[in-house]
Amino acid sequence: MVRALVVVPTYDERQNLPIVVGRTLAATGDDLHLLVVDDASPDGTGEVADALAAQHPRIHVLHRAGKEGLGPAYLAGFAWGLERGYDAILEMDADGSHHPEDLPRLLAQLGTHDLALGSRWVPGGRVENWPLSRRLLSRGGNWYTRIALGISVRDATGGFRAFRAEALQRIHLDDVASHGYCFQVDLVWRALQTGLTVVEVPIVFTERVHGVSKMDRAIVLESLRKVAGWGTRRRAKALYELIVHHRRLRSVRRNSSRIDVV
Repeated sequence: MVRALVVVPTYDERQNLPIVVGRTLAATGDDLHLLVVDDASPDGTGEVADALAAQHPRIHVLHRAGKEGLGPAYLAGFAWGLERGYDAILEMDADGSHHPEDLPRLLAQLGTHDLALGSRWVPGGRVENWPLSRRLLSRGGNWYTRIALGISVRDATGGFRAFRAEALQRIHLDDVASHGYCFQVDLVWRALQTGLTVVEVPIVFTERVHGVSKMDRAIVLESLRKVAGWGTRRRAKALYELIVHHRRLRSVRRNSSRIDVV
């Protein structure tokens, strides 16, 4: 049996959290726990989380001092889970867009992979109740990421995923500086660079019913800027390695063409 922890960051999700928690408990067994990481939500989400934890031993709460962004919230949750020896750590949104019923399918992939991504943009995956503008933004962002980083992942920006704990430790999380949704791309990019095995699992993503999306212009710009920077460094490294290779090849050819006279 695998002891798994689902990390759920929250900020003003008072209406959605009880629904998500209830569905998670119903869809999973006793070896899966849920950690709510609340950034001092002004709507009282933290208090709701505490009440749920008091009723269910599989629910835990981590309170943070203020709103610091998605990335730092997940990193705090990862550290909490790794310190307590969970075998697998998963990410899931608190707004109901990710279906907790898909958690077992993600976990099942960790028998043969290091990272399982819930993907909206592979065959069998889809989004529900999204306007065309959101679809174009998500598909365009993922296309841009594939081109810039030279990867084949179809949905690098999604936030529904499962890591083997030992694989997560190999990513070197100490220097992750991404705050918004770019954090998701950052972790996939690090996983691939580290040589981890990654699989995409088709999911249905449903637009939230309650509350408002945290996506804004600043988050989009951060993603564009960071992905461009990673892509530039990738190409610069490849160019440097190509130059070094050619110099070595020329040196070998020169040495092999010399005729020694005795």
